[in-house]
Amino acid sequence: MTTAHDLGQPLMTPLTPLAVADPGGLIQSVDWVAVAPPLIAALAALAVLVTDLFLPEARKRLLGWLSAAGLLAALAALLPLALGDTRSTFCFKSPGGGCSYTADHFALAFQLLALGGALLTVLLSLHTVEAEKLPGGEYWFLLLSSACGAALLPASRDLATLVIALEVATLPAFALVGLRRDGRGAESALKFFLSSVNATAVMLLGVSFVYAAAGTIQLQGVADGLAQAPGRLKPLAEAGAVLTLVGFAFKTAAVPFHFWVPDTYVGAPLPVAGYLSVVGKAAGLSGLALVTTLALRPYGHTWGLVLAVLAALTMTFGNAAALRQRTDTPHGAVRLLAWSSVGQAGYLLVPLAAAGYAGSAEPLGATVAYALIYGLVNLGAFGVVALVGGSGRLDGFRGLAGRNRWAAFGLAFFLLCLAGLPPGVVGLFGKVVVFRSAVDAGLGWLAVVMAVNVVVALAYYLKWTALLFAPSAGEGVAEGDAGHRTPAPLGAALGLAAVGAVVLSVAPQLVLQVVSGSLF
Repeated sequence: MTTAHDLGQPLMTPLTPLAVADPGGLIQSVDWVAVAPPLIAALAALAVLVTDLFLPEARKRLLGWLSAAGLLAALAALLPLALGDTRSTFCFKSPGGGCSYTADHFALAFQLLALGGALLTVLLSLHTVEAEKLPGGEYWFLLLSSACGAALLPASRDLATLVIALEVATLPAFALVGLRRDGRGAESALKFFLSSVNATAVMLLGVSFVYAAAGTIQLQGVADGLAQAPGRLKPLAEAGAVLTLVGFAFKTAAVPFHFWVPDTYVGAPLPVAGYLSVVGKAAGLSGLALVTTLALRPYGHTWGLVLAVLAALTMTFGNAAALRQRTDTPHGAVRLLAWSSVGQAGYLLVPLAAAGYAGSAEPLGATVAYALIYGLVNLGAFGVVALVGGSGRLDGFRGLAGRNRWAAFGLAFFLLCLAGLPPGVVGLFGKVVVFRSAVDAGLGWLAVVMAVNVVVALAYYLKWTALLFAPSAGEGVAEGDAGHRTPAPLGAALGLAAVGAVVLSVAPQLVLQVVSGSLF
């Protein structure tokens, strides 16, 4: 189980390849093994950018495979960390000092999600970049840069590194959305940019208030400083805590900070929409977990109640909006997945709220487990939507089983996993561990709200699933190219997602191992 000790009191490693003493008497240790996953992603981004200058247009496709190789190397760098003890680096040997980067169970799980999600996105994108004539060099560079920030964020242990990592993950995403060569891409990128910039400004204001009250940016030091802050500084600290939570709530698409999601997903290239729904959300979620359970620990009951209310509103509003999607609406499939991702964000916030009430980081295991499950099956669903193509109407999926049975079976399985119904047992287990975290923390009312929303969500997941096997209504209803040969990279991505979901459904104890921390 990820504990408060894992998150807040990192173990110093004896393996410090580089130590630099500065004039202030501080000792900064650099452990290159600990920082390898995000560092390799950053180096891969630079390699893609430079290689793009020398490759002829006919061979630009190699950039995508180079990106996939870089992400595979970054994932491989997680293995020695997973098999060893917690490692920390960029540490300060000073009163109240700490480490700015810690590779513990929590960080490794979210790095696996960020880098693995980015790898699946690369495989989904190889066909899209060619079909939509997107600029390959810029696309792969931006995607790898964003993945680097998403991998850096869960290991950050001070407010400055958290903010920088969050922006490194977010800023390239604006450009990725805008790369689509039509008006929708530019409009969606502008909406995404303006709303995100406002949220970042609010978050920075909150971080400055917290720093002023605590006197440090180290997350553990912030908690100690807030607990000992004079009474006259408590209003400043409380205002800073609220503003900081608002910024991270935007990144996780929590209601009422969700308004950018549907239009952004519709306007972005489909693989980018899937990336934002999984990796972008995971980055914001990990930052929110760190800030609340570490830095704002003295105010646990306050932010626990705030997150509980946000979770209830988010899952209710998201599922209600998804339920209202019509089958003949253009891009209805993407909009339904967008609203579904908002509802799923509500489930992901439940264990964070429970952590506030429990006064420990124990419930975070449920968030980690559910985020891994959701990321796998949601990217698979976006992959099938990209395969079908067409106008993206839900009616376009009618009779898909007759045109491409494997795509229909795959999408049906992904939707059932999201709904938490057999044979998608892994989705059921994910919801059970989230539900249990609320009950164990005494949040019975939130558990009831979640149960009701799970039932409501069944309606639109099952409706879409039924369309896949319904007879076609006549000429012109079926659309897209799902009956043609599936591009190999796209098929590989769908296969990986499906196999992963099947394995976890057959052996759901792997989910419980993530919750208990014994997987890493």
